[in-house]
Amino acid sequence: MFTLAEVASLNDIQPTYRILKPWWDVFMDYLAVVMLMVAIFAGTMQLTKDQVVCLPVLQSTVNTKPQPGTSGKADFTTVETTTGQGEVTSMGTVSFGSAPTVTPDVLLSRATSSQYQPTESGQELKKEQKDSSGRKTNLDFQQYVFINQMCYHLALPWYSKYFPYLVLIHTIILIVSSNFWFKYPKTCSKIEHFVSILGKCFESPWTTKALSETACEDSEENKQRLTGAQSLPKYVSTSSDEGSPSASTPMITKSGFKFSADKPMIEVPSVTILDKKDGEQAKALFEKVRKFRAHVEDSDLIYKLYVGQTVIKTVKFIFILCYTANFVNTISFEHICNPKVEHLIGYTQFECTHNMAYMLKKLLISYISLICVYGFICLYTLFWLFRIPLKEYSFEKVREESSFSDIPDVKNDFAFLLHMVDQYDQLYSKRFGVFLSEVSENKLREISLNHEWTFEKLRQHVSRNAQDKQELHLFMLSGVPDAVFDLTDLDVLKLELIPEAKIPAKISQMTNLQELHLCHCPAKVEQTAFSFLRDHLRCLHVKFTDVAEIPAWVYLLKNLRELYLIGNLNSENNKMIGLESLRELRHLKILHVKSNLTKIPPNITDVAPHLTKLVIHNDGTKLVVLNSLKKMTNVAELELQNCELERIPHAIFSLSNLQELDLKSNSIRTIEEIISFQHLKRLTCLKLWHNKIVNIPSSITHIKNLESLYLSNNKLESLPAAVFSLQKLRCLDVSYNSIASIPVEIGLLQNLQHFHITGNKVDVLPKQLFKCVKLRTLSLGQNCITSIPDKVSQLLQLTHLELKGNCLDRLPATLGQCQLLRKSGLVVEDHLFDALPSEVKEVLNQDTSIPFANGI
Repeated sequence: MFTLAEVASLNDIQPTYRILKPWWDVFMDYLAVVMLMVAIFAGTMQLTKDQVVCLPVLQSTVNTKPQPGTSGKADFTTVETTTGQGEVTSMGTVSFGSAPTVTPDVLLSRATSSQYQPTESGQELKKEQKDSSGRKTNLDFQQYVFINQMCYHLALPWYSKYFPYLVLIHTIILIVSSNFWFKYPKTCSKIEHFVSILGKCFESPWTTKALSETACEDSEENKQRLTGAQSLPKYVSTSSDEGSPSASTPMITKSGFKFSADKPMIEVPSVTILDKKDGEQAKALFEKVRKFRAHVEDSDLIYKLYVGQTVIKTVKFIFILCYTANFVNTISFEHICNPKVEHLIGYTQFECTHNMAYMLKKLLISYISLICVYGFICLYTLFWLFRIPLKEYSFEKVREESSFSDIPDVKNDFAFLLHMVDQYDQLYSKRFGVFLSEVSENKLREISLNHEWTFEKLRQHVSRNAQDKQELHLFMLSGVPDAVFDLTDLDVLKLELIPEAKIPAKISQMTNLQELHLCHCPAKVEQTAFSFLRDHLRCLHVKFTDVAEIPAWVYLLKNLRELYLIGNLNSENNKMIGLESLRELRHLKILHVKSNLTKIPPNITDVAPHLTKLVIHNDGTKLVVLNSLKKMTNVAELELQNCELERIPHAIFSLSNLQELDLKSNSIRTIEEIISFQHLKRLTCLKLWHNKIVNIPSSITHIKNLESLYLSNNKLESLPAAVFSLQKLRCLDVSYNSIASIPVEIGLLQNLQHFHITGNKVDVLPKQLFKCVKLRTLSLGQNCITSIPDKVSQLLQLTHLELKGNCLDRLPATLGQCQLLRKSGLVVEDHLFDALPSEVKEVLNQDTSIPFANGI
């Protein structure tokens, strides 16, 4: 048997779940407790006091006349009774004197006496009956007990006997139905998570600060309207309409939280300052709310389960009311009992009384009243469930009362839970909405970011780059700290993986800023900031995954000199690249595109009149269409790297101003078209390295002005004499081929300064090589050279000599006569260097202060 506490525990829920209990659920819970008490009270009364008292119904009076054939003498009769096991037991001998014969209605013997004494005469019997207050039934105590038990089970209606238990069962079912959605695992986990997040959002310091800030802004705006807008300093862009971004330009909108071009910027008081712990907790809450919303909005299981349990309670109410009302009149104080045990008692009918009848009837009426109230509340709940769409929730009122106009509407189970919370207290959903706002989240990130990245900390991260410029690189931050724009002497700013980057008007303080890097950072700018960047920015690097990440204002920077685009620009997206806006880049000189192009976007021709350098680095995608190159007549440097080119594109031969051509990492096998380069009078540098070129045609002699020729990492086996007819050649790189010998004609290159033949099969160095007295760099490593001629001393300007990886036994002592050669510029095995004479090593170990050039 269960205790009352155990039954009552079915109605218990966690205190935190109370916010999901509207008034009707609370009222029904109390009604269920009252019904439970009714059941317990009725059951207790029934177990302790319930009983039935029965008396036989005398259908005829006792005969006072002797029956015919009987004498006045007492007769003794033995009465036998049958036990429950079918045994016959002698009850003794009963003697009857002159008493009259008893009718079948009268008990024949007394079970308490083993032997009955003869009765008195008929006259005495009449006198005794006349004097007594009632009629004698001649039944002893055990027979009354027996008949009372029989009639309790036979005469009483079943509802009178089981009423407390039925009420208890029905109440338990109603209690379980009311709280099942809190217990079912698939809904309990979501509800528990929701209540936990809701409580943290309600108590979060950020919620209070955000709402307080909103109230502060509202009061400031009201004050502004009263005192006049002209009394407050406005921070509005003063740029002209020329070059202004269109409406679609991704700039900071005027409806933003803080950045506005129409409203004055309000300095928020100290309420916006959060300590680090509160800020981290608030950021964690934003992430939890985002994930919970994505998880819960996918289904409506909680809503369906709540509707289902409400329908079950309503059906249960109708069922209880229908069958219970029929049994109200069956509960009666008096009952007629026909136990059919005449052979044991001597009577066929008994009249019984039920002492708990009145109490049970009152309890039943009370129970029916309670269940009616319960049922009407269930009907109201169903009306509320279907009156409005509870699977949609709008924060419109919250948006109107606060500055967080971007709070989204929610749906499904998320919406239903918020509707339930509103029945408890609407303040919960209002404070919860703060954590659904992206504006609020961005504001929190901004405050936390500024609190963490102070001016002193940013100053520590400033470094000098290779160009000796002050550079600041910010990586994976939630935004751009305000203190960045106080670094007025900064030259280069790199923003990488900062998705919510905003560039305010304060950037106009950075007068030295000329180079900006946006790596996966679709930055938004204010109007004033855009005007400053448009006039002052000279170099811009944009790295992206999708073309949509390129900010539209990039194409409006009229004074931009260099633009680097690195990202996915395949043929399907070429038409969407937005390069049609390049026509605004009137001073663009260098365009660098690192992507996977299959054709050169025709819109690049918009900058053709002033473009001097075009670089296209593909990822191995074959570049097919190059007709747009013909229009770039002013291009001086052209790089087409890793474009899977098999021949030199003919469009290149139309670039009359071309000075440098780089076709690195392609699939070029033959360069017979090189004869057409004779029309490119200004071509001085030709880079055909990392290809599959087998031989060099003699027509290369037509490139009279060629000064640098790079043919490394090809498949050359020899160098034709035609190469050495290029008298202006200052740099020749044929490293990592299969060249077996250096032609003696190399001595003709009197202007040669850099000669690289590393990684070939050269075994002998011709003496004519040392006639190139202007050589500064000589790379002979990884060959089969066995000796170095003493004439190496003729290379008085030599600063770099690579000999490592050959078959040398010794180094010539004449190396000491190379006045500019030092040990740092001598790449050779240690044992060969150690074998040099001490005076030579001493010369090579000396420092030199003589300036010299290291390259062209």
